[in-house]
Amino acid sequence: MIIGLDVGGTHADVVLLGNEGVINEIKVPTDPTDLFDTVLTALEKITADIDPAKIIRMVMSTTLTTNAIIQKKLPQVGMIVSGGPGVDPHFYRTNDHFECLSGSIDHRGREVEPVQAAAIDRIREKFIAAGIRHVGVVTKFSVRNAAQELAIARQLEGHFEKVFLGHRISGNLSFPRRIATTYLNAAVYPIHREFFEAVNNSLTRKGLKVPIRILKADGGNMNFEASIDYPAQTTLSGPAASVMGSIAFGPEKGDALVMDIGGTTTDMAILVDQVPLLAPQGIELGGFKTLIRSLETHSIGIGGDSAVRIENGRIQVGPHRNGPAMAHGGPSPTPTDALVLLGKARKGSRELAARGFAPIAEQLGVTIEDAAFQVFDHTCRQILRAAEEMVERINRQPVYTIHEMQDGYQVRPTTILVLGGPAPLFAEHLETLSHYQVGVVPRWTVANAIGAALARTTCEVNLYADTEQQIATAPEENFTTKVDRSFDQAQARQMALDLLQKKAVARGANPAHLEMEVTEELQFNMVRGFHTTGRNIRIRAQVQPGLIYGYDPVAGRLM
Repeated sequence: MIIGLDVGGTHADVVLLGNEGVINEIKVPTDPTDLFDTVLTALEKITADIDPAKIIRMVMSTTLTTNAIIQKKLPQVGMIVSGGPGVDPHFYRTNDHFECLSGSIDHRGREVEPVQAAAIDRIREKFIAAGIRHVGVVTKFSVRNAAQELAIARQLEGHFEKVFLGHRISGNLSFPRRIATTYLNAAVYPIHREFFEAVNNSLTRKGLKVPIRILKADGGNMNFEASIDYPAQTTLSGPAASVMGSIAFGPEKGDALVMDIGGTTTDMAILVDQVPLLAPQGIELGGFKTLIRSLETHSIGIGGDSAVRIENGRIQVGPHRNGPAMAHGGPSPTPTDALVLLGKARKGSRELAARGFAPIAEQLGVTIEDAAFQVFDHTCRQILRAAEEMVERINRQPVYTIHEMQDGYQVRPTTILVLGGPAPLFAEHLETLSHYQVGVVPRWTVANAIGAALARTTCEVNLYADTEQQIATAPEENFTTKVDRSFDQAQARQMALDLLQKKAVARGANPAHLEMEVTEELQFNMVRGFHTTGRNIRIRAQVQPGLIYGYDPVAGRLM
């Protein structure tokens, strides 16, 4: 059996899957001030009367790191950055304790200027005096040669709880994005580690000794232990869970919009022939442009429990949620109250909903029922408008699926797949207002948790080879080896795939069912005096995101 758990802004959804399909599904209210207690409550309920030995793994997605970044509730960390000639690294400043060092490596990985040990010592003592416990270190071309980052780390060793090195966080060349990505990993580390330890300790007390996986923003998972070194990869795992729970139900040919309508937000994504789109450079979160590999998703602050008000005679929905709907004892009128008043939602007090909508109806000069319809209609139109804006934004740039770039492709969805608690209540009106065919994802209330449970373990490897210098390196894997001048693209490709297989298995992938692919393959000849002196080769390979082997999405069960 497999447990899937998705912690949203309003509810935590948890499912227990077996060979026969969904054995049990539960929703518990999310306590944003104590997400750990929310998770523990959900797990206690879903495992009641279940033999722990029958549970083979658990996959979670959580808003913990995402919320910390967006709400700017991050602990103080230290950043040490060395850029060499060119743009001043201070231009990419991420936080208060941001220190720049001299020293540089060129684009070929050759040292141009060494870092000064005395300067590192001064920064180290400054951080210690400020109570810094976690540090990020980034040098400009460390993905070509990590020697300077490693030298800085050696001088910091023993003085800080954790040091994150830029070349281990990402093997991509974008210096500004690598700085931001390293910073976010260092900043969310203590939050994620506390959550990790609390979950592990509680499961141990319950006698649940199962492999724990955590969903990543790219729709794959990694084992919980590996996530400690890459905690920022767990951001935006909620929208990714929604996509993974929907992919089997999109059209085999054509584009589809995925909409997860929750209580707090509506999360959106696009499928092309049942394949999710990928954010090619990395996500932007909390004002930081990162190298965090992610599905192309978009979230808006509109959900079933979003606060409704009238401003300057116009209906406003969201982005804030003040609590549950008034029909369920909450403080503010919401779209859910509108659904209760329209007779679409069967649960909740119509009297309380009417009391909340009375002032809105008065300001609009209509009956309470008319006001409810206008609010519901406005909510649906806002969601559709946001979806169209997302499509337009995607079509202004090259379109990437999780497998490849679609050269010249323009996304034109004809279908909407809706999931989330109120999905069936919204579906009909969304179809009425648009040109889309709207369908509801099976088990729509917990489809996101099912998506989390069934996601594959994914990872990526970047390999660089310079045959003139006779070296091949995969910086994120801490891998460097000597190669001869005859080393070619085919050998580089195989080396990258071998490294990828090793990494995937270490992160929890099934070695018998690895779907690996090369997603980027480049080679440039280096010429001096009209003679080719070597080759510069780059290979990027990945384990394809998707559903685990042995799951039949049509039958809805494990084979």
